[in-house]
Amino acid sequence: MSDGSATEATFGARRPGWAAIRIGVIPLPLFALVVATLAFLAHAGRVPSDLTTNIALLAVGGFSCAELGRRIPGINRIGAGAIFATFIPSYLAYMQLVPAPMIASIKDFTDQSNFLYLFIGCVIVGSILGMDRSALVSGFVKILVPVLAGSLAAALVGCAVGCALGLGLQRTAFGIVLPIMAGGVGEGAIPLSVGYATISGTSQGAWLAEILPPVMFGSLTAILLSGGLNLLGRKYPHLTGNGALQTGEAAADPVIAADPAAPVELATIGAALVLAMTLYLIGTVVEKTTGFPAAVIMLFLTVAFKLGRLVPAAMERGADRNYRFFATLVTYPLLFAIGIAKTPWEKLMEAFNAPTLITVVSTVVTMTATGFYTARFVRLYPVEAGIIAACRASQGGTGDVAILSASNRMRLMPFAQVATRIGGAITVTIALGLFLYCGAR
Repeated sequence: MSDGSATEATFGARRPGWAAIRIGVIPLPLFALVVATLAFLAHAGRVPSDLTTNIALLAVGGFSCAELGRRIPGINRIGAGAIFATFIPSYLAYMQLVPAPMIASIKDFTDQSNFLYLFIGCVIVGSILGMDRSALVSGFVKILVPVLAGSLAAALVGCAVGCALGLGLQRTAFGIVLPIMAGGVGEGAIPLSVGYATISGTSQGAWLAEILPPVMFGSLTAILLSGGLNLLGRKYPHLTGNGALQTGEAAADPVIAADPAAPVELATIGAALVLAMTLYLIGTVVEKTTGFPAAVIMLFLTVAFKLGRLVPAAMERGADRNYRFFATLVTYPLLFAIGIAKTPWEKLMEAFNAPTLITVVSTVVTMTATGFYTARFVRLYPVEAGIIAACRASQGGTGDVAILSASNRMRLMPFAQVATRIGGAITVTIALGLFLYCGAR
């Protein structure tokens, strides 16, 4: 069963009676009450940006979009829930169909609370502590093969396609292909634009406007491809481990896998949550002194704790419960917030010209397909390896969440973070070095 099975079961359950009908996890009468209350607040122009308001607001928005995606035949099989939960709110905000007080509330809450990293922290720590130790070590080593092969192949094919379409090598490489693989917006597009502007003596804003649309459209392409890989895995089960990365090895820690429903004390679950946030805080401290991403530091620390058996088995179970809670109940509200606050529709539309579109799609498809086909050389499941390779084109941490949600593979978050964060940092370094060498613009 895939990691998204709990979410699928939640959406799939339907019982007679209005009170039993659910929009996502929300019973229909409660849904109607929340919508009416939010409508009143929006009409009055008072939608607080606090946690309590946004729990209701994001739950209604996220689960509504996901439910719509689940109900449309055909595309519901390629992760339409995650796609709709991200891009429908982006479009609605662009068209001013969401009340301005609601948009302001969501943006303020998303920026101030930084709850994306609460989500990523719990998913990373929970998935690592719930993973088999031997699979963990070999997985991080083996995944480098499809990721590196996919990145190299994508760079070559993307540049060749862009040149063939008349974009020119420098514009294709520095404006499209390398930004796609740079690790998203905050960690990729912005540092690249600053570096390009400094080296060339031109405007950073102009560079950002040029490279941001390919980054965003590349992430959308990766989301669609990951949903397609999930569908392929359902049709051909031998190609996927349904969340397990490696062939012949367990995806989960034997203790947890033996009885995943075993009771865990609430105090232990709470302690596991504190552990996750503590590891992230340590990561932020290291980031301030070294510049290395906090999420990656947290990932390495969690791996060290797992390998050193420094976390009691009960707390590992607690961390696994936190992971399941966030993956099942928080994913769609989070994606809705990302769509409103972090995904400007107009930037996505700026990439809609044939040469750029074809170049972006060629780059991401090559990256994903190469990861898929090289997986067998290191005994990885092709579907999982292809999804991790696709994360090289993600829109940072937000893109990883959308990609893994669309493919029902949230347990792959640690490997996705390695591909996105470390791969992105290496790409930015290489891109700026090449830009300086070529004396572009």
